[in-house]
Amino acid sequence: MQCNPGCGACCIAPSISSPIPGMPNGKPAGVRCIQLDNNNLCKIFGQPQRPKVCLQFQADRQVCGSSAAEALTIITQLENLTE
Repeated sequence: MQCNPGCGACCIAPSISSPIPGMPNGKPAGVRCIQLDNNNLCKIFGQPQRPKVCLQFQADRQVCGSSAAEALTIITQLENLTE
């Protein structure tokens, strides 16, 4: 499955513990990544400074659903299960 352009749910819903350029301590769940632009696209996509966890994320219907809103709901629920 390909990412839905402009979704950004994977850059908002989960916590990321590794450093992100501009967010040296990572980011908490539910906080928009500083590297997410106004179109919900990653500004450092394909760049070496992109966190490994972001590189490893694979879009999947079970996680992403069929819309950005559904993806945000699903990923938030998954994040809450791992607290």
